[in-house]
Amino acid sequence: MPETINAEKVYREILALRKEVQFIKNRMIDVELVMAPEEESLLDEAIEEHKKGKTKRYEDLKKELDD
Repeated sequence: MPETINAEKVYREILALRKEVQFIKNRMIDVELVMAPEEESLLDEAIEEHKKGKTKRYEDLKKELDD
């Protein structure tokens, strides 16, 4: 015999699902904030170059390219 579903039961189920969705959303990681190993390696390399003085300021580079 099929189960009878009433509006109150549907409403409670929707509320429960809404809570679960909110729980999941609060714990999701923004994939745009996660670096791939290759990206992390490139960032480390860029930081080292900056520390060694091998980089240029944006303003200086822009002036150099505009000339």
